[in-house]
Amino acid sequence: MIRIVQGDITACQTDAIVNAANNSLLGGGGVDGAIHAAAGPALLKECRTLGGCATGGAKITGGYKLPAKYVIHVVGPVWQGGGAGEEALLYSCHKNALRLAGEKGLASIAFPSVSTGVYRFPLHLAAPIALLALQTESAQWPTITSIAMVCFDDATFAAYTRALAAQGG
Repeated sequence: MIRIVQGDITACQTDAIVNAANNSLLGGGGVDGAIHAAAGPALLKECRTLGGCATGGAKITGGYKLPAKYVIHVVGPVWQGGGAGEEALLYSCHKNALRLAGEKGLASIAFPSVSTGVYRFPLHLAAPIALLALQTESAQWPTITSIAMVCFDDATFAAYTRALAAQGG
């Protein structure tokens, strides 16, 4: 059910793509900036109505000019050394994204590597947490039949491929 792919999440033809957003949900750098740019200004307009999002949480919007029907915005934790609940918050944002997709009855969803860019969550720690959340929590949502982990670069692809193999996937 979980596939590791390398590419551009904004081009994914899935029911939903996940945006690694900041608490404001009003755009930023990295994948967040790319998704906002590809979706067009209507995405920002809708995000302004949501009142932000807590770390570990998720909110859903339309996909606008994206191939995906929906964007599920998650706010991952900023890495502070591992003692500030970062692992639980990273797990939570994946769990909450799946919950929103499941509540909408969506079948396919694509995730980026959350928090491993400017938020500095170590990739070798983030990959197994994200995949465990996806494997464990997707079981509660039988409509979700396809989950893609979309990796932007070689290092991210390698880390998620290793983590999936280590978890028996």
